[in-house]
Amino acid sequence: SEQFLKEYIADKRSHVVLATKYTMNSTAMLPNVRLNPNGGGNHRKSLAENLNESLKRLGTGYIDLMYIHTWEYRTPIEEVMRSLDDAVRSGKVHYIGISNTPAWVISRANTMAELRGWSQFIGLQTRYNLLNRYLEFDLQSACAELDIGIIPWGSIAEGFLTGKYTRESVANLENSSDMDKLRRKQIIGISKNEQNWNILDEVIAIAAETKRSPVQVALNWISQKPGITSPLIGARTKTQLIENLKALEFKLTSEQMARLDAVSAPKEVPFPYSISNNLLKLVGNGTQMPDKYKPVLKTGG
Repeated sequence: SEQFLKEYIADKRSHVVLATKYTMNSTAMLPNVRLNPNGGGNHRKSLAENLNESLKRLGTGYIDLMYIHTWEYRTPIEEVMRSLDDAVRSGKVHYIGISNTPAWVISRANTMAELRGWSQFIGLQTRYNLLNRYLEFDLQSACAELDIGIIPWGSIAEGFLTGKYTRESVANLENSSDMDKLRRKQIIGISKNEQNWNILDEVIAIAAETKRSPVQVALNWISQKPGITSPLIGARTKTQLIENLKALEFKLTSEQMARLDAVSAPKEVPFPYSISNNLLKLVGNGTQMPDKYKPVLKTGG
């Protein structure tokens, strides 16, 4: 994708906000390639080498937003944040972000960076869609407190929320050769939860009401949730790209948002977030939770 973008951005670099990631070890994922034991991770060497390789592939002198792809629990937070700050001070990176990481790591990292005068994370990529709302329990609140924008991935749940799957068609996927093995496994797993079908039914119903596609409804719901900068889209064709972008042309009503919230509400709320339901009783009448933390209260309710 970086090599593809090189040609596209060549004559419009300043018009583009360019983001990329590091952490993954490509030599561990490619066949017939000698393993580089230092090729992955969040350590300083990995950042330096992966950043330089990305700059070469992209044909640019800087990255607007550099993400950590995932937290790997080995590299000290101090080393990660200092290395990222050095990349920013060098001019090769303008801003830093993180993805697929627990809220406690993000909170400690940004607090450390704030106290030491280092660059802080300004963006979080994480899984979030109508079938998976766990973001709302702690990551969303952490991002609200730390002023971090949220960029969800998996917005249409591996294609389940497109509406192209039915209970009958999924039953025939086990022996299908029309889909890659990983995607088939994902869809079959999703289909085993009856709540997911109820969510899809509501998405399709609202799509009919709004004369929009289920994909556009699913993306629109995400876009209106607190703290969301923009959902990531993964179009395979030009037609899919145009369809996804048309989600920007309308807004779901508050009643439609409430219906989707209700049908997709998590069945279990983990402690200590469940205690937010009893704030008024435990702390006293008149207690108000600031708006930026409301997702926890609403999800818990």
